[in-house]
Amino acid sequence: MGRWDYSAVTQLAETPSYPTMRPASRAFSLPNLLTYGRVIAVPALVLSYFLEGYIGRWLSLAIFLAACITDFLDGYLARVWQQQSAIGRLLDPIADKLLVATSLILLASDGTISNFSLIAAIIILTREIFVSGLREFLAELRVSVPVTQLAKWKTTMQMVAIGFLLLGPAGDRVLPFSGGPVSGIEGYVTFIGLLLLWISALVTIYTGYDYFRAGLKHLLAEDQ
Repeated sequence: MGRWDYSAVTQLAETPSYPTMRPASRAFSLPNLLTYGRVIAVPALVLSYFLEGYIGRWLSLAIFLAACITDFLDGYLARVWQQQSAIGRLLDPIADKLLVATSLILLASDGTISNFSLIAAIIILTREIFVSGLREFLAELRVSVPVTQLAKWKTTMQMVAIGFLLLGPAGDRVLPFSGGPVSGIEGYVTFIGLLLLWISALVTIYTGYDYFRAGLKHLLAEDQ
């Protein structure tokens, strides 16, 4: 029998292997695609809101609810499938704030939120800006501020309130006040939406203070 050509075996072992297939970028994972969809839902919400008749209100509510569902799904799927990514962590809170701010501005533009109820909307928007600025500063110090359970309930209540208000007059036609309008409100749907908006605004004040108190010691330490 002939001898083994060990030089050929050695040469084969030293030959560089072909590069393996790289996994798909996490930027295009399903959780991130859902987050992108929530960002795209913002201009779609604006366009549907200004459609003539009550169809615009119902369509706006449908888009808003779909966006809220993706808000739950993208975080859940990212955790279960271990597909957390930097772009997801960046865009997820931005998409939420864009959706809330745009909705409140639309509702104020046609008087669905008016008079003293505008104060509740201003409180919510001011808190979002304040907490975002605080988080950005603390991120530079590599300090994370975890989301509290109360803040999660606040967000849920806020989304429910906006959902009722987006439907607004279209829902009031289905559930009108039997005894006439109350403070210019024609039905239960708008009334419930404004009530929940005020409750979420009050909770917003508390959670905003809670975040500030948690970050205050880091702010003072940085100055010292």
